[in-house]
Amino acid sequence: MNQKDVRVGDYLDDKLQTTADLDTLDSLLSNVRGQHELLKKQLQDAERDLERAKHAAGDHQGGYMGRARQFDREQDDIDRRLRIITQSDASEDAVRRFESSMNHLQRLDILNGYVELLKEVDALSKECLTQLQVSEDAALDAYRRLQNLELSLGPLQEAAEGGAPHLLDHIAQTTQTVHSKIKSAFAAELEAVLKKIYWPRKEAAIPISLQQDWDSSVGKLLNFQRHELEAKEHSTRTTQPPSVLFPIEILVRPLEQRFRYHFDGDKPTNRLDRPEYFLSHVTELLNTYDGFVHDSLQPLLLAHYRGTDLALNPVYIDATTAFITALLPMVRTKVFSLVSQVSSHPQLLSHLIDELLKFDSIIRDEWNYNGGYGVEGWKGLSWEVLVQKDCFGRWLQIEKDFALTRYLNIIDAEDSGDLDFDSVDPGSTKPTKAAIRVNDLLETVTDRYRPLTSFTQKLRFLLDIQIAIFDRFHERLHSSLEAYLTMTSSLGRTVQGISREEQASLQGVAGLDRLCRVYGSADYLERAMRDWSDDVFFLELWEELQDRARGNVSRSANVAGALSVEQIAAQTSSSVGTTSTEGALFDETAAAYNRLRVRSEGIIVDVLNNNVRESLRAYRNINPWASLASSSSGNTAVTPELTPLLMHLNETLGFLSRALSLPPLNRILRAVCATVTDQFLSQILLRHSFSTAGAVQLSADLDAVAQVLSRYAGQGTSVVKAGLAKVGEAFKLLSLGVKGKGEGEGMLGLWEVEKRLFADNESARGVLEELGMERVGEAEARAILERRVELGS
Repeated sequence: MNQKDVRVGDYLDDKLQTTADLDTLDSLLSNVRGQHELLKKQLQDAERDLERAKHAAGDHQGGYMGRARQFDREQDDIDRRLRIITQSDASEDAVRRFESSMNHLQRLDILNGYVELLKEVDALSKECLTQLQVSEDAALDAYRRLQNLELSLGPLQEAAEGGAPHLLDHIAQTTQTVHSKIKSAFAAELEAVLKKIYWPRKEAAIPISLQQDWDSSVGKLLNFQRHELEAKEHSTRTTQPPSVLFPIEILVRPLEQRFRYHFDGDKPTNRLDRPEYFLSHVTELLNTYDGFVHDSLQPLLLAHYRGTDLALNPVYIDATTAFITALLPMVRTKVFSLVSQVSSHPQLLSHLIDELLKFDSIIRDEWNYNGGYGVEGWKGLSWEVLVQKDCFGRWLQIEKDFALTRYLNIIDAEDSGDLDFDSVDPGSTKPTKAAIRVNDLLETVTDRYRPLTSFTQKLRFLLDIQIAIFDRFHERLHSSLEAYLTMTSSLGRTVQGISREEQASLQGVAGLDRLCRVYGSADYLERAMRDWSDDVFFLELWEELQDRARGNVSRSANVAGALSVEQIAAQTSSSVGTTSTEGALFDETAAAYNRLRVRSEGIIVDVLNNNVRESLRAYRNINPWASLASSSSGNTAVTPELTPLLMHLNETLGFLSRALSLPPLNRILRAVCATVTDQFLSQILLRHSFSTAGAVQLSADLDAVAQVLSRYAGQGTSVVKAGLAKVGEAFKLLSLGVKGKGEGEGMLGLWEVEKRLFADNESARGVLEELGMERVGEAEARAILERRVELGS
């Protein structure tokens, strides 16, 4: 059975599955016949389409064959003609000869265009010069056409990949020649007027009789230059400084001659070590002639350039700005010449840049000179020297060497470590003379680079000089503190073999003096850095640093030359580049000085406390308290064994009150009071028994200590009172009289207090409250009363 029979069988099986399906047999046969007729018709249509496609393919192939034969005939005809034209039997050789002929014809055509262009340029040039004698407007019109022709050739030259450089050079030279002749002709008219007013006489002025001639001659030059200035303003690729207006250029010529006479020759005014001579001469020229320039030229500039794009540039619309712009080229030439001569002499180069910065500040601030540089403003001649002449690195190194040399001289001075009691307010913490001089040095460095316009340059000065010197001095103070700790430790004395004289220099006031040098210097410079952070100069520097740092995704990205955000943050503040509104340039350095100050204050406190304990050693060891009898005179003298403590406190606190301001002194007094309280309570009161007289004597001794401490705590302060309040309450409780009567109006007696104190806690709190005691608790009060011999017996 073939595949067709199988498919028919499957079809019948699908349609005739039950006996009921036999009733639909006629319908099924009719449907099969319909499908058969449809398929037969589709087969006939497909056969017709196939036949038409075969005929079309044959016709198409025949057409291509015919066109191929036609192409061969035409190619043979072209080759035959080429051989005839080039007199060559080889077609390839004929093609090469034909192409060579066409190249010659093309070159001849280009050459003809060049000749026509040169003829046009020559004609315009002659027309300009001819019309200059007849009609200035016509001459300027011809010159404008020549100038436009020159400008139009620039893009064509670029498109042709520089195919006609000599032609463009010839046209440019021709245009420049015509430009010079027209300018000379117009300038001659202005010079004639200037000669009549005896320019540059200081009293020069334009009389009414010459006003028209003045306006005409200046106006011609302004109109002549206007097209050139507008083209420069519209150019986005120019990096040249602003142009000098032709009329002011002519005004400045005699001033420039005078300048060169004095500062380019062998005159005494031309000195390498005195750049201020020629710079001050320029400012004097401004002061002398600005009035004339403003009165005579300002109205003409407004009349010719107001309402044009040139009015947006102060160099072309403001007479004073234009005058400064005209003077700067001669100063720039002189400065650049001087730089090459002094570049190998550090002091001369430093002095030159210093004077240039002052000059730039005068021109920028006093004369409001912008230079036509828009929002950025005029960067100054100093910027041109430091950046364009690449002198910044050399200058920075010179200033750094100068600063470090001065720093070393400060440190090496004999009195550098002495506390300065005269240079600061009497109530302030006293720094060392070295700290004051270092601060003055760094303020001088700030003045050196404050006028700079470059953010990167200012930041380099800050990091490489100021913060570097701050770090050096901090290291010195830290080393001094470490040396003190080493020499005062028992192990350090044993290892280093310190002599008795050296040990004596570390004790008492001498030792405190060494510590106060560190504390005072750290405190002084920390406060100086906080004040610097609020200075407008450093605030602006910080804001710009933050703007740049926040604009960089990575902290390793450079924001100032080769300095990255991470590097700058490590030396200035961890807030660099963050969204924090806090932070300043000296955060890291000030924090280091703060830690040193806090640490040195802690050591001062430890030294005093140790000395207090040592001075009380003999006092702690006596035990007359239980056997003392009441004094018949009623006056209680201080116990002799307490004298070493009183003398020590008088001596050390007297020194500290002069060396430290009141806040740190009071902090130290609080710590001393805490030590005194501990010694009197734990080492004396709670270790001995006391009679009434002994308790009174102990209270008198404490009062003597309190008087000494209060003497240095300042007026109106309760530091000592609060610090000794607990031990005072304890001694008050200890010295209660046996009988309440006679001990003071309303005074409770020892027995009554003892009875209520030991009854229960509520009763104890009540009696302590009646006695006015706030710091002594119930348990402590009971332990104190137990030291009375009367209660013990």
